[in-house]
Amino acid sequence: MDNIEFEPECKSRGMETGLHYRGEASVALEREFTRMVKEHRKTIYTVCYFFSKDADEVNDLFQEILINLWKGFPKFRGESSHRTWIWRVSLNTCNNQARRKKRDVETVPLTIDIDLYNDDDTKSRQIQMLHDRISRLEPFDRAIILLWLENMTYEDIAGIMGISLANVTTRLFRIKEQLKQMSNA
Repeated sequence: MDNIEFEPECKSRGMETGLHYRGEASVALEREFTRMVKEHRKTIYTVCYFFSKDADEVNDLFQEILINLWKGFPKFRGESSHRTWIWRVSLNTCNNQARRKKRDVETVPLTIDIDLYNDDDTKSRQIQMLHDRISRLEPFDRAIILLWLENMTYEDIAGIMGISLANVTTRLFRIKEQLKQMSNA
């Protein structure tokens, strides 16, 4: 039988809004969710960093993704792996945020004089150049190339993005061509 717990501040005020049903199933769900997030935290951050260079915005995106994952976790049917589901939720969350950001008024962020992204070695510069080019792609194409760079199979990319295998192949070819053109410009 489930136990009923009140949040301390609600209990002292006699408020019923703090009513929580907690039992073994709920605790098990929380543990499984925590384990899954710890296991796939790098994936979530990878998606966040491909959509923003601003550390605060990355943290906001990460939190938004966690909220969306938590809301959907009890309904997760296991038709795909946790990894695939997390990619899909992460990409959809970041794409939605990118759309909202386009509609919002442009603001000027406060900056720190330290540039954590600048590094003097050749490999870091090449990675930064690739990241800069990818960030100029449309969000949907950005998501596809990100999945490809993470060595996902075309089948996994199709499943995560909700498009056909043929569409993945065509889009990846076009995206790679766009990136080549950016390097020649």
